[in-house]
Amino acid sequence: MVDKNIYIVQGEIITVVSAIKRNSRWNTHTPLDEEQDPLLNSFSHLKETLNNIKELSDVEPNVFLRPFLEVVRSEDTTGPITGLALTSVNKFLSYGLIDANHEAAAEAIENMADAVTHARFVGTDPASDEVVLMKILQVLRTLLLTPVGAHLTNESVCEIMQSCFRICFEVRLSELLRKSAEHTLVDMVQLLFSRLPQFKEEAKSFVGANMKKLKMRAGGMSESSKWKKQKRSPRPPHHMVRSASGGLEQAPPATLSHNNLTGGDLFIEQVSLSVPDSMASSMSSPTDSGLDTCSKATSREDLTDLDQSSSVATTPGTATSPSTEPGRLDAQSEGRQVDRAQSASVESIPEVLEDRDSVTEQSDSASIHDMDYVNPRGVRFTPQQTQRDGATLIPYGLPCLRELFRFLISLTNPHDRHNTDAMMHMGLQLLTVALEAAHIAPYQSLLGLVKDELCRHLFQLLNVDRMNLCTASIRACFLLFESMRGHLKFQLEMYLKKLMDIITSENMKMPYEMKEMALEALVQLWRIPSFVTELYINHDCDFYCSNLFEDLTKLLSKSVYCPNAFPVSGQLYTTHLLSLEALLTVIDSTEAHCQAKVLNSTAQQDQSAETVLVEGEGSTNDHVDTTTGMQISIKHLIGQVSSRTGLAFRSIAMNEIELKVKIVFILFLLAEKKEPTKPQRFSSCLPDSQELLDIRNKKKLLNSGTEQFNQKPKKGIQFLQEKGLLSSPMDNNEVAQWLRENPRLDKKQIGEFISDRKHMELLDSFVNTFTFQGLRIDEALRLYLEAFRLPGEAPVIHRLLETFTDTCERVSLHDQRRGLRLAYAVIMLNTDQHNNNVRKQNIPMTVEQFKKNLKGVNGNTDFDQDMLEDIYNAIKNDEIVMPDEQSGLVKENYVWSVLLHRGATSEGVFLHVPAGSYDHDLFTMTWGPTIAALSYVFDKSLDDAIIQKAIAGFRKCAMISAHCGFSDVFDNLIISLCKFTTLSSESAENLPTVFGSNGKAQVAAKTVFHLAHRHGDILREGWKNIMDSMLQLFRAELLPKAMVEVEDFVEPNGKISLQREETPSNRGESAVLSFVNWLTLSGAEQSGLRGPSTENQEAKQAAMLCIKQCDPEKLITESKFLQLESLQELMKALISVTPDEETYDEEDAAFCLEMLLRIVMENRDRVSCVWQTVRDHLCHLCVQATESCFLVERAVVGLIRLAIRLLRREDISSQVLLSLRLLLMMKPHVLARVSREVAYGLHELLKTNAANIHCTDDWFTLFSLIECIGAGIKPPASFQVTSTSPDIDTGALSDSELSSHHHSEVSLDRGYTSDSEVYTEHGKSRMPRSVTDVDVASSGWLVVGKDDLDINKVPASGSKPLLNPLVNQYSLTLGQDMGFHDTKSLIKCVESLSFIVRDAAHVTPENFELCVKAIRVFVEASLNGGYRTHEKKKNHKYDSQKSRVRRKPREKEGASRRAKASSQRPSRSHSDDEEDEGVPASYHTVSLQVSQDLLDLMHTLHTRAASIYSSWALEQRHLEVAGKKIEADSQTLWTSCWCPLLQGIAWLCCDARRQVRMQALTYLQRALLVHDLQTLDAVEWESCFNKVLFPLLTKLLDNISPADVGGMEETRMRACTLLSKVFLQHLSPLLSLPTFAALWLTILDFMDKYMHAGSSDLLLEAIPESLKNMLLVMDTAGIFHSVDSRTGYSDLWEITWERINCFLPNLREELFKQTVIPQPGRGPHTIPWNLPSWLPPPPASPPPTQAPSPVPAAPTEPKTFSRPASCPPRSLPPESFPHESVPLILQPLASHLQVGGVPPMSLPIILNPALIEASSPVPLLPAPRPTDLSDTPEVK
Repeated sequence: MVDKNIYIVQGEIITVVSAIKRNSRWNTHTPLDEEQDPLLNSFSHLKETLNNIKELSDVEPNVFLRPFLEVVRSEDTTGPITGLALTSVNKFLSYGLIDANHEAAAEAIENMADAVTHARFVGTDPASDEVVLMKILQVLRTLLLTPVGAHLTNESVCEIMQSCFRICFEVRLSELLRKSAEHTLVDMVQLLFSRLPQFKEEAKSFVGANMKKLKMRAGGMSESSKWKKQKRSPRPPHHMVRSASGGLEQAPPATLSHNNLTGGDLFIEQVSLSVPDSMASSMSSPTDSGLDTCSKATSREDLTDLDQSSSVATTPGTATSPSTEPGRLDAQSEGRQVDRAQSASVESIPEVLEDRDSVTEQSDSASIHDMDYVNPRGVRFTPQQTQRDGATLIPYGLPCLRELFRFLISLTNPHDRHNTDAMMHMGLQLLTVALEAAHIAPYQSLLGLVKDELCRHLFQLLNVDRMNLCTASIRACFLLFESMRGHLKFQLEMYLKKLMDIITSENMKMPYEMKEMALEALVQLWRIPSFVTELYINHDCDFYCSNLFEDLTKLLSKSVYCPNAFPVSGQLYTTHLLSLEALLTVIDSTEAHCQAKVLNSTAQQDQSAETVLVEGEGSTNDHVDTTTGMQISIKHLIGQVSSRTGLAFRSIAMNEIELKVKIVFILFLLAEKKEPTKPQRFSSCLPDSQELLDIRNKKKLLNSGTEQFNQKPKKGIQFLQEKGLLSSPMDNNEVAQWLRENPRLDKKQIGEFISDRKHMELLDSFVNTFTFQGLRIDEALRLYLEAFRLPGEAPVIHRLLETFTDTCERVSLHDQRRGLRLAYAVIMLNTDQHNNNVRKQNIPMTVEQFKKNLKGVNGNTDFDQDMLEDIYNAIKNDEIVMPDEQSGLVKENYVWSVLLHRGATSEGVFLHVPAGSYDHDLFTMTWGPTIAALSYVFDKSLDDAIIQKAIAGFRKCAMISAHCGFSDVFDNLIISLCKFTTLSSESAENLPTVFGSNGKAQVAAKTVFHLAHRHGDILREGWKNIMDSMLQLFRAELLPKAMVEVEDFVEPNGKISLQREETPSNRGESAVLSFVNWLTLSGAEQSGLRGPSTENQEAKQAAMLCIKQCDPEKLITESKFLQLESLQELMKALISVTPDEETYDEEDAAFCLEMLLRIVMENRDRVSCVWQTVRDHLCHLCVQATESCFLVERAVVGLIRLAIRLLRREDISSQVLLSLRLLLMMKPHVLARVSREVAYGLHELLKTNAANIHCTDDWFTLFSLIECIGAGIKPPASFQVTSTSPDIDTGALSDSELSSHHHSEVSLDRGYTSDSEVYTEHGKSRMPRSVTDVDVASSGWLVVGKDDLDINKVPASGSKPLLNPLVNQYSLTLGQDMGFHDTKSLIKCVESLSFIVRDAAHVTPENFELCVKAIRVFVEASLNGGYRTHEKKKNHKYDSQKSRVRRKPREKEGASRRAKASSQRPSRSHSDDEEDEGVPASYHTVSLQVSQDLLDLMHTLHTRAASIYSSWALEQRHLEVAGKKIEADSQTLWTSCWCPLLQGIAWLCCDARRQVRMQALTYLQRALLVHDLQTLDAVEWESCFNKVLFPLLTKLLDNISPADVGGMEETRMRACTLLSKVFLQHLSPLLSLPTFAALWLTILDFMDKYMHAGSSDLLLEAIPESLKNMLLVMDTAGIFHSVDSRTGYSDLWEITWERINCFLPNLREELFKQTVIPQPGRGPHTIPWNLPSWLPPPPASPPPTQAPSPVPAAPTEPKTFSRPASCPPRSLPPESFPHESVPLILQPLASHLQVGGVPPMSLPIILNPALIEASSPVPLLPAPRPTDLSDTPEVK
């Protein structure tokens, strides 16, 4: 089967031949004619050949191509015929008829390229001709882009490109054709540069000197002279021929076109390679570059890498400088993909190498190895070397790309007059394609072009005023710095400075769009990952570079809020948004890195660092050469990294993310098989933040020193020495090095400083910093003189040049004197050639004149003439620039050469760092300008999208600052946002309307609260602003209801609102006043009184909805998650709203207090950390208050609420309870006003936490509070803050200072003493007693000072104040000074007591006695229903209209706030003012219930006391220390429990209310006759009479209830009956008392008094009966009998009847008519017949003989008075008792009942009737007689 391709070729032959024959020239039909015509003949031969083969591949491609190419080359064919031939060729290429693997393919392709690029045809009309040109473009494009195009040689590719350029730049051609050529070029450039990774630079010696240099002209394409008709013969098939010199030469073109529009010849300059390379690289035509060759001259040290490009026009001297950077490119494996090779190609920073001889030069040709290329379609290109006729066809490679790149760069030179705008734009466009398609950095020959010409041309284009060129230039710059900034450190600095100049330009001609474009370029650069980080570390942290990042950040910020930034419309300009976008780019990337760290740390929390390292290795496998099989272990890797990079791995446990970043970074470097190059100023490749900070600080000092040096060198050096940057004394080498390396120093000042005679050594050191080795003297001098400004004085110049030639002599072996002359000659030549003043006067020197001037000065011989010629040419073409002398292009050239020189030294090392490495440092520099810009944009913008963008920026800044721990940044951000909420700037009245209608303010408020919720941990000072905003919301009543309702103990629903409801004005105000008010109101205020408008209501609803979304309450509830420091700052912010003199609103302070308390309760788990702060604040509010107010009320309630919540926490409970003593420290009248809250709160506290209170001190505090607020007792004196020092800061009192009451003090402080303590107190200080009949003087039951520990137990005295009153303890009252009390408080406190007493678990040894005492206090308070106290309260009624205190701010709030203040809800009053004056009706019922409850409590305690004490004693039996043990004996029980309780019950027997009296008497009778009391001994029963019964009887003698005469009679009768019952029941133990007689006589006294007390006959009948019973029983018991007596009766008998006769003179006659003296044998058990039936029989236990004997008194009670022996009992007649003014004490009788040697009784017996009327029945002697002292033990 015949190959289909053969038919395709045959068809094309027919088409072309037919067209040829149709042409008039070939209008013949004879075969002879066809044979004679070469074109038709070749087609005829081809037909025969094709007819004889089966496969097209059987013939060489040249065979079937040649006829068609001859048609294309023929100048005799017309355009249409040539077009058909071109179409055929294009089809052959497109269909793939040419086998790329065929050995003759390369030759065929070369022929095709040659034919098409040199096509000739006869022109017809312009349109038809352009069609042919279009087809030429199409064929060239297809040829280059198909796989067979890889066989093209470098020359052919250049010809193809040149042909396209000629069409593109020919202005006479149509726009369509030129644009087609432009697009074709784009495709070709893209293909060529995408193949760049397959090409490789090699040493020139590898290829051999047989490759000619190719040059393309950049300019003059449009000149008509280039389009002259030329005659040219067809090119032979094998057009490459050997030249004699061994190079490749091209036959000169000699053809003429018939049409002036045909594509002219390609101009190829032929350079024989036998010429030395130095000459080859210096013969570039000036037209190849727009700059004169003089602008390119540099020294050997300067541009070490520029001569690698053959296009750089340099001086002959420069051309001899070899390349300084050997190629380090890896050999690519055959099948490696393009992108893989690109990623692996990284070029290190070029360095000036010492050993220049070892450096090899780069080759200009491509390698012929490893050239396989796979195009995007998957077709593999396999280049082959083809040798035909002695010529080798080498496929194109790097040379043609470099030549094309150089040509494109030359097109962009704005100083070349040949380059039109269109050409420059085209060059920029194609350069952009090249940079987009290839990674150029690894190729030194291309990189040299980029560093010098490309960057320079691009920067120059930024100065032109044509926007399209600037735009294209900026785009190309972006591509350069995105991929090659590592090689362009100083170029980048210059570029950014130019952008800054454009942005800040104030030139009116500068178009706005230009600034916009420059900002856009910055934004684009800023978005490159790691760009800003690298900018910061390579420039801001470089001693001699600009602070680019810092300056640009400031510039961008200023660009946002620059003056006149906003038009009237309020819209932002694009420049503002671009500047903001650039600033936010840094924030965005930093925030993204922070988020990534957060996510990674969460996801990888459990992974070890080794796992991270392994992952780090795996993640970079794209960069590791897997063919080497290298396995890097973690240990090996870390060792390698540490040793090769200086990176310090402190521990594997370092931050995993940071470690991973570092490892990935180092793996990348290792994959490149390169040592990471580290700048000298850094200790490692990744210096830490502190090191960078130190460098920046040093840089500031260096800049300051540089500025001072430029003014006065000596001053600058001295400054740097002071700062330690230069050594002192001056080190010449160090200073010389600094002068050389600091580019900011003034060259003129350097020249003057080093040329000073004082600094000759410094000059030597300075010259020694240069490397002159291998340099010609003009080159060395150029290098030397460009380092400073040569002074004008001849001696100075001589000194400088002499030192220079000394050094040159050592290096170059010149004679010093000859060198000096030559140096002078060079300087003179430079002046002659380039000084304008000289040129005006003289014609510049020629080379011959220069040589002539130097004739014979080289030691009588001539210098090398060639050298002199080279020197002349170098100076003529490139001026030695004196710094600061030139301007314009010359100076620009000089500055550029300095830049290139610095880039070639170690200064040019550019450090690449991983993204996010120094976010911390960057954010520190960025946040201020960014927040300022965001604030400005947010404030001014009206566009929602921009507002949201600003808010997003705020949030990201907040996230970063929270992540990095920048509390100052976060505070600043919150403060900025709070300003936009309008919450703090508007008045409370206007706030709902203003805030609700301002959407921007609402957005700001939501953001503030969102940030506070999310990042509250980092908030510090910002809390103050947030709390101020909350306060404003509170004032404006915009807060949720839950936030303004707080707990309350008194309110029925348990809640109270902090906001007062407005009350209508008083209806009683006069009409005149109303009219005056109406007149004074403005119109606006009047309209406001009508009610809010619909708009205002809607605005308020919107405001409330917004605040609800803000969720301010979450700040409180989430506060438990705050860090402690933030929590403390929040609490400080709340406390700071404490009232002050200027502006004080009570509600504000109360609101802040409530928030503070809620926060403390939310943080109860760590409350100990903040308790002292809260306690001090509460102390300030409570203790300092001089009047009661709402704030004090809330503070008191808050303190108790805290106690209730916190008592369950053992670590803080004791401190909390101690803090309750703050309430006792309040001023009494203030405490009284809040008594109801305290009472209810304490009740709640005890109900919930009684079981958690274990300490006596704590119980003491609670009971003290209960007594103070329930019974109106004044707080203990020790808690009162004295008024002598009004400035005392009570807030400074700590809990430990309050707890000065020790356990021993409290336990002794019962308000009563044991019987043995009575007389021990009278010699000590006493307190005066109040004159009120109910209240007794303050007993001082709290220690006043630490020194009066023994004085605190002071009994109450009698009712009449004495000179030295002894407070009598034998009273039924405690003697407390009671103020008025609140009824409900009293009831609630009694409830609290009841709760404790009725639960046995709550009655403990620590609180028992306190509980008993508290009950007695309430007994006293409730006596008579508290009636007298209630009357007293009338004077203390609260003003029900008194509103909360509110002082206004002076200006801010205005009259509207005053209006609101006047309508506030009145303060809550806790007196009974809701009732009418006087005793309320309901009060009787309540007080009656209280008294009954108290009676029941006392009875309960009394009956359970024995069992309670027994259980305690059982529990504590293991205690060894006797002092801590609890004894359950009768004495302890009597002293601690029974006696005080009986006294309490007895006091209620004295109540004015009959029901209470009777009930109390019943309870008393039960209590006295209870079984447990039978265990008491005689002394205790005597105490019962003295402390309970006698005081009761004494009190009942008063007219307690005048209205109830009958009831009082009955009460007195029952009391007397009870007395006799108790006396008779316990007669036997009482008989053992030595003071029995006195006791008995006291009873008789009471009988006497009661006989005359009543107005009815009830007592007159009852008293004698009781007396008879007692006398009969005593007589029966033989008490009155005495055997020793003369009459048979004892003295007691006589005294008894003497006393009875005073009030019942006939009783003895009636009762003992026949008195029989009992016989001695008669025992006491004989009971007479008239013994009362209710009297129990006498005790049977004592034997009959011992009946009269008393029970011995306890020997432990010696503290009593003995009876004076000289005072017989009868010396005091009974009749005189009522008339005695001085009371006497009846001492024990000397009867037969008294046992000798036994101490007398310990209690006195009252005999003075006058004292019986008093509240205390104990009369005392004024002072003991001296005779008593002998028998009286010492009073303790």
